[in-house]
Amino acid sequence: MHLLSPQHWKDYELIDSGDFEKLEKFGEYILIRPEPQAIWKKKLKNEEWQSMAAGRFVRDSSKSRQRTGANDGWKFSKKVKDNWWINYDYNGKKFKLKLTFTSFGHIGVFPEQANNWDFITDTITDWNKPATVLNLFAYTGGASLAAKAAGADVTHVDAVKNMINWGRENETESKLSNIRWIVEDALKFVKREVKRGKKYNGIILDPPAYGRGPDGEKWVLEEGLTELMEQCSLLLAPQQRFLVLNLYSMGLSAVVSANLAEQFFKPGKMEYGEFFLQSRTQQKLPLGTFLRFRD
Repeated sequence: MHLLSPQHWKDYELIDSGDFEKLEKFGEYILIRPEPQAIWKKKLKNEEWQSMAAGRFVRDSSKSRQRTGANDGWKFSKKVKDNWWINYDYNGKKFKLKLTFTSFGHIGVFPEQANNWDFITDTITDWNKPATVLNLFAYTGGASLAAKAAGADVTHVDAVKNMINWGRENETESKLSNIRWIVEDALKFVKREVKRGKKYNGIILDPPAYGRGPDGEKWVLEEGLTELMEQCSLLLAPQQRFLVLNLYSMGLSAVVSANLAEQFFKPGKMEYGEFFLQSRTQQKLPLGTFLRFRD
């Protein structure tokens, strides 16, 4: 089991966390957002949080912390832009991400995923051969951009058209091109690719706990993950291959991912564990599990 945290991202920092919130710096703005796993007390005073933060996402306390309600939304104490850009640079492979204030409290990036971007970049660069990469549940495209910047042929699949459009903006601003953008239910797409006899050198999966496809397809992680992993095993190339799987369901151990990988992929060597963010105040904030391997 491994515990991994981003080490070199200059445009992001977790400053403090506690009392079900986190204080984060994204480029030019410091923000306060809900965090259900931060059950401890803040190390900095509330006054310090308020003086630093440009905005705060407020979640209706009468509702579950996992859902948004009618009284949810952003409250700003300083002037902010509607959107802004942050940079990512690892071993000379660069891309940009647009951030904006969404109604769900997300802003367009999950910072702990920088660990995977580094892994993807290193893997594709080490191969020094053409590589094809499939990114499923791909959100705004951080992993897709990392793979493309490293030289891969990338297919990006997400069920939400707005996320695809957002990813395209990131691609253009990053001066990258030719990512294949697909609005589709992930499992449907994978099954179709298997029937076509398609193979990918790398597959990245970032499935939500719950979700809906573009045609109303229902996704429940515990019910669909086994079938999805089995189908992906038919898509992954037998050699020069990698797999990345992230899980954000608080009820599932990283060992679940390891068991599925062993069953369907039989990797020579794999690593799995938890991602966390190290705060300026020396706290470790857990943010999901991961599994990855490369052969």
